[in-house]
Amino acid sequence: MTDIEELLDRVAAQARTTRPWDTLPAPASASTLAAAEAALGFPVPPLLAALYTRIGDGGFGPEYGLLPLLDGNSSGGEPSVVEEYAGMRGSDWGWPEGVLPISHWGCGMYACVDCRGESAQVLLFEPNGGDPDHVWFLDSPSLADWLTTWLDGTGWYEEDNDDMDLAPCVVHRT
Repeated sequence: MTDIEELLDRVAAQARTTRPWDTLPAPASASTLAAAEAALGFPVPPLLAALYTRIGDGGFGPEYGLLPLLDGNSSGGEPSVVEEYAGMRGSDWGWPEGVLPISHWGCGMYACVDCRGESAQVLLFEPNGGDPDHVWFLDSPSLADWLTTWLDGTGWYEEDNDDMDLAPCVVHRT
């Protein structure tokens, strides 16, 4: 078993135990993934695709969990990844192409996967500091590391880790 397979197994187990009040959404189909990628105009990283197609169409992960991939508000729930990306690309923030909001933290903050690089680093978009030039922070060098941090309970968002600071980063807008 590969490290990614082991990680997916751990995520699936955690997803099932963190939603006892509700059922985990069914995994997204291959056609839903293809439609989402067509709407986005770029492929999502393989690990992110596997989360959606093998575990569930959102609803699991840190805090509020992953957003649904394609069908969000239309089903009465959270907006989808595709909807959020389109909205952010059309906003005044100069949202970078290929930086995909995957999870909403509240107060306008998002965990985002940078789909432009092999590592699929996870960035925090935090617009509440008042400085539009300093809204991006490096949350994790890869999506795999970000998931492991969630599974291990060592993320910056954990109550015991509220003194952790994330490093600001420059995200080039395209």
